[in-house]
Amino acid sequence: MKLNTPPPPQETVINNVEQATGESNLPSTQPYRRLYMTIPVKFTIAILLAIAWTTLSVWLSKRWLIDLANITNWPFAIIAITFIAYVPGFMNAFLISTLAFDRRPPRKKLTEYPGVTILVAAYNEADAISDTLTSLSRQDYKGELEIFVLNDGSTDDTVAVANKALKALSIPANFHIQVMDYPVNAGKAAVLNRGLALASHDLVATIDGDSWIREDGITQIVERFVNDPPNTRAVAGAVMVRNSRHNFLTRAQEWDYFHGIAAVKRMQSMYHGTLVAQGAFSVYQRDALKSVGGWPECVGEDIVVSWALLKHGHRIGYAEDALAFTNVPTTVKQFALQRKRWSRGLIEAFKAYPSLLFKPRLTTLFIWWNLFFLPLDLVYTFIFIPGLILALFGHFWIAGPLTLAVLPLAALWNIFIFRIQRKMFHREGLKVRQNFGGFLFYAIAYSLLMQPVCVWGYVSEMVGMTKKWDTK
Repeated sequence: MKLNTPPPPQETVINNVEQATGESNLPSTQPYRRLYMTIPVKFTIAILLAIAWTTLSVWLSKRWLIDLANITNWPFAIIAITFIAYVPGFMNAFLISTLAFDRRPPRKKLTEYPGVTILVAAYNEADAISDTLTSLSRQDYKGELEIFVLNDGSTDDTVAVANKALKALSIPANFHIQVMDYPVNAGKAAVLNRGLALASHDLVATIDGDSWIREDGITQIVERFVNDPPNTRAVAGAVMVRNSRHNFLTRAQEWDYFHGIAAVKRMQSMYHGTLVAQGAFSVYQRDALKSVGGWPECVGEDIVVSWALLKHGHRIGYAEDALAFTNVPTTVKQFALQRKRWSRGLIEAFKAYPSLLFKPRLTTLFIWWNLFFLPLDLVYTFIFIPGLILALFGHFWIAGPLTLAVLPLAALWNIFIFRIQRKMFHREGLKVRQNFGGFLFYAIAYSLLMQPVCVWGYVSEMVGMTKKWDTK
């Protein structure tokens, strides 16, 4: 699938599917006004539907549960089937219900656009930094933009390439771009905090050094920030894959960013419960960042700082139509290191803010949701994958009939989110490009690679292995 965005000098294949806007997917007509339901009501209905589906699953799986218990034992059977069938089924049912009820308010234009400081953390980004700066120079933002390229001790020509690009670009009068060269590598959190100390505007955005920001990206993420509820202190943008046509792995990640990451963020944002303002493209309120001590020294600095904001009672929003396109890992090793880092970041967040599990707000469900990723990944890696191998030889003890019952539900929520994203694409004047082979790999085999890597990340954090930013 292809986005008709202004092409940078290198490949600009951006995504097979697109992020949804902050607007309703259907016209605002009188019948929808009459059928409007409050957020707590939608949440309650989604929970009840998910519980109903899970109850049905438990009833249907009685024979499977008994047979597996006879072969192994009851504790093993209950744990295995719970995390192979019941929990994924509950999650899929809740996702479908949420997407069906989602009617979010429109993002409105502003009469005056506030100044924004943009922090571009860069470590060995000589191949991509020029394109990132090109995309920033083409922003249609009407307010003042203060942009700091924060070079964190790169060992390549990142600084030279950035300075050369700035001389060649046409920079709008309301944009001020400066390269800050820190010769000693201090880590991403440290260099972002240095940029935060330099920021002169109340809104601070972060962008990765290998990202391409669509020309209205800053405008739309700021509009969402201003239009969101008053306690909003951060808004995550929509990050999609830029180099999706590099190979089969990047094609599969294209679907992961759209159908996995984007769908979950959309679901969370409907209940005012977005959990992570990712470092690749997000905007924060400067004083809120400073009140929690800025970005912490850890591998998952964006996850942990987001949970720090939640801990203080703040809200994080999601701008579905503020689009950034990032280069994803092109090799299995790079992919494994990235997902290992993300998993470590999740454990870091739980270690830093375990009390969020008991905070009385709708976001608490999603904190528990993330907690369940640990047993889900463990069971998938050490029980379900061996079960698949057994099934190939005709032994359906673990990968059993109810496993197949989860597939239609997963397919249904994929259809829901695809339709939502495609409608936004059309509204944004973008076209969808086919990537069926990537989807097949994503749907059938992607988890076989990703979830064992996640387990590796959990273990690495729990045993205290060395942490570093450079994972390329």
